[in-house]
Amino acid sequence: MTESSEPPTPVAAEGVFAAGQRRYVGGFRFWYADQRWEWSDEVAHMHGYEPGAVTPTTELLLLHKHQDDRAQVADIITAAIQTGESFSSRHRLIDTAGNEHQVIVVADRLLDAAGTLVGTAGYYIDVTDTLAEQRQEILDEELPEIFEARAVIEQAKGILMYVYRINSEQAFRVLQWRSQETNVKLRALAAALITELDTLPMGPPAIRSRFDHLLLTVHERARVENA
Repeated sequence: MTESSEPPTPVAAEGVFAAGQRRYVGGFRFWYADQRWEWSDEVAHMHGYEPGAVTPTTELLLLHKHQDDRAQVADIITAAIQTGESFSSRHRLIDTAGNEHQVIVVADRLLDAAGTLVGTAGYYIDVTDTLAEQRQEILDEELPEIFEARAVIEQAKGILMYVYRINSEQAFRVLQWRSQETNVKLRALAAALITELDTLPMGPPAIRSRFDHLLLTVHERARVENA
């Protein structure tokens, strides 16, 4: 698999979620040359801001991190700039109202039209352990195939739980997000993820980075297999 020169845009999530619903996934871009960030409306809301009310910077981003996670995130940003590799992080952020959010940030390499590495782009996924009953009702209504394919999806959830050290509900949210974002059925996406896992190198240092990239690109295989 290769990185796309057309990475997820910060506004991509807006087309997935209806107004007022499921604002727990949002996109971002970060350009290395001028240290410039772009946040989707969803990411701005996670931090407690109205869209367009603030210009995101590295300093602002770190200011919102939980004090116990701030150094870790700063090191990840520095490493991304130095190595140009895909990355992921699970950490806590504090919004403007003082509320704590547990988030997973998954990012891939951002390439320009010539294939040159210019930055990183990816998603924030809010996995705070609060799932509204209304959201669950919507989920049950819109995705009945989840229950018909529980074995495959549970296996994929187990992989996510191991790699990202998250619980079952949080792992499902990540799968659901990629299914909605890529318009690929959740079962097909889970099956492709399981199949592609065999291509990853062994060993913790390598598998985390490669898995991040796999999570963002596995829908391509799912579409081919279900065409």
